[in-house]
Amino acid sequence: MTDLKSELLANAQQWGADLIKIADTTRMAGMETRPDDLLTNFPRAISIAVQLADGIMETIDDRPTEIYSQHYQRVNALLDNIACRVTSFIQNNGGKTLPIPASQILCEERFVSYISHKAVAINAGLGWQGKSLLLVTPQYGPRIRLVTILTDLDIPADEPIKNRCGKCTKCTDACPSGAIKNVNTELHYASRNEAVDLAACVDHLNKVSGFGNLMPYICGVCVASCPWGKKKRQPRVVS
Repeated sequence: MTDLKSELLANAQQWGADLIKIADTTRMAGMETRPDDLLTNFPRAISIAVQLADGIMETIDDRPTEIYSQHYQRVNALLDNIACRVTSFIQNNGGKTLPIPASQILCEERFVSYISHKAVAINAGLGWQGKSLLLVTPQYGPRIRLVTILTDLDIPADEPIKNRCGKCTKCTDACPSGAIKNVNTELHYASRNEAVDLAACVDHLNKVSGFGNLMPYICGVCVASCPWGKKKRQPRVVS
């Protein structure tokens, strides 16, 4: 299975994945899923990330922009395409898969889907859960989108990594709704309300959704503000 994992990772990167790791689903026992038995018969979950464009993120100040909204949707579509290719690869190698759509809200009261892509990514070691509840990766910070593929192939799993937010308050300070509580966690929060005032966040999202042609429930301010995602600019040399 080690060779198969290497081939899978190489193919996924050719198809457009920037990051890919494997989670052992036994670590996610008790996690809310829809349906409740979603993880049954799937010992592994493949977590894939695609980086958001830095130039797009730099257009965000205190609210989302139309170009961010369009880019957000295109990256989600790319992730679903990659998931379909990974599904075919695994099935061609004798495995069973269940790809989970990249961005689909099943309940707008509680903002839940089939499974939390972030929770899968945390358990796969793709990154850690930041104070904003977002996944923060060492390579791109939270400037990524995610997709998940469940599989019954016993692919070697990866390990979670340490939270590195520390005393940083950038996302807390930048949040236009004041929703982020500046609370840290070792692996993940017991509930979303422990870290974020979800009602305040959603109220703000509803307000900015009317800005231009934006899709609902995106903001991007905490994503853009995170120092882990920002590139250090090199000074220009004038000859």
